[in-house]
Amino acid sequence: MLVKVYGSAVFGIEATTITVEVNIDKGIGYHLVGLPDNAVRESSYRISAALNNNNFKLPGKKIIINMAPADIRKEGAAYDLTLAMGILAASDQITSTDIEEYLIMGELSLDGGLQPIRGVLPMAIKAREEGFKYFILPKENAKEAAIVDNLIILGVENILEVIHHFNGNQKIEPTIVDTIAEFNKNIDFPEFDFSDVKGQESIKRCMEIAAAGGHNIILIGPPGSGKTMLAKRLPSILPPMTLNEALETTKIHSVVGKTKNHGLLYQRPFRSPHHTISNVALVGGGQYPRPGEISLSHNGVLFLDELPEFKREVLEVMRQPLEDRDVTISRAKFTVTYPCSFMLVASMNPSPSGYFNDPNSPMTSSPQEMQRYLSKISGPLLDRIDIHIEVTPVPFEKLSEERKGESSVDIRKRVTAGREIQSERFKDFENIHYNAQMTVKQIREYCKLSPESLSLLKTAMEKLNLSARAYDRILKVSRTIADLADIQDISPDHIAEAIQYRSLDRDGWLG
Repeated sequence: MLVKVYGSAVFGIEATTITVEVNIDKGIGYHLVGLPDNAVRESSYRISAALNNNNFKLPGKKIIINMAPADIRKEGAAYDLTLAMGILAASDQITSTDIEEYLIMGELSLDGGLQPIRGVLPMAIKAREEGFKYFILPKENAKEAAIVDNLIILGVENILEVIHHFNGNQKIEPTIVDTIAEFNKNIDFPEFDFSDVKGQESIKRCMEIAAAGGHNIILIGPPGSGKTMLAKRLPSILPPMTLNEALETTKIHSVVGKTKNHGLLYQRPFRSPHHTISNVALVGGGQYPRPGEISLSHNGVLFLDELPEFKREVLEVMRQPLEDRDVTISRAKFTVTYPCSFMLVASMNPSPSGYFNDPNSPMTSSPQEMQRYLSKISGPLLDRIDIHIEVTPVPFEKLSEERKGESSVDIRKRVTAGREIQSERFKDFENIHYNAQMTVKQIREYCKLSPESLSLLKTAMEKLNLSARAYDRILKVSRTIADLADIQDISPDHIAEAIQYRSLDRDGWLG
């Protein structure tokens, strides 16, 4: 008897429906074809044990299973439940007549229990697009899949529940989530707040500008000056994610299995990898490519603490994704693209000793040590960072003040207002939503300067020997400063403030 059941494969952050054809005939043998990997091939052992332990059996006949399309590699144990249901249907151990309306996925334990799987949200979206009515999957993944409307989500704990459901003995209760209501209810602020920061008013101003325009920023200062503390509070002033941003972010985290027992991700990601991270872990890759830290930071913040401690080749592979806001990983037989539109926040000491230009510290570094330390960060990478700002230690008088600083809620209101101006400005552009994403064409159109502003910028370019990319960064930042002030035209004051945020371009830093 021939039966068709359906599963799903995920490539990048998109899913493809897999048709599983099961034919049982006279003879003996178990043949699985259609480009399965070793984990899929091993499914027969898990299925056999799971069925035996629940008083069902693997038929002692010739079982041929084809997983189509045959040119797409099927990987992982998530097809266990799909294959098991196909075998049971083809051997008349379940009597369902509408099994073709179901997408079925799940990894089996030997006792028939179901383990959570990865990539559930892309699978559910694809199932709805292709007209499936039901999606059976492990219960721990049900809340995530239920984000998708017009698809009945049936979360189960073991294979016996699925068998009883198809035989009509006991129906599975659907998992229902009101996505809009949940989204609106769970928009909240992270635990870190700018009201905890004593002093550092100029740095807070920089962070506000960076958040408003989506600009990359690097903090330079001695140990203990508060660089990490400030960076951790940046997500608290970013605008809330839109529903579309939340869905796209959740899809990426779903692919790497970080959404178990969760529905939609409501908070913007904040990722802080260690400086020993590899190229593949940062940008993504592997034999079967997975998203890296830059994609897990999509619509959020990637914080690289002590930037010069990262391997130079690791930092260099990040240059193209910083510019294009997506990363393409190619293998011999396929190519996947992951989005990675993130804010880069980096920190570094000003010298190997950490106390360069500090008159109160006897610790100094030789010119050779300085050059070796700073050369770990390439000029092209620094050019892609819009704001360079020095962080100085907070004096005791400020630290001992009982008065709290301005809260993240208040700063966030201004940032959100600035973002709304930018959203209106770029409403006719598909991939541009805030100032940091502007191309050269948009910069020329929306960052026009008066003769006075142009003269000031020209002087700064000549004295600081800035690159053409740095010129564009200054214009983008000055546009954001004007937006925060709700001013249409960029003034010399806006240009002057933006120029101040190019610390590493000055003499005495990179020579």
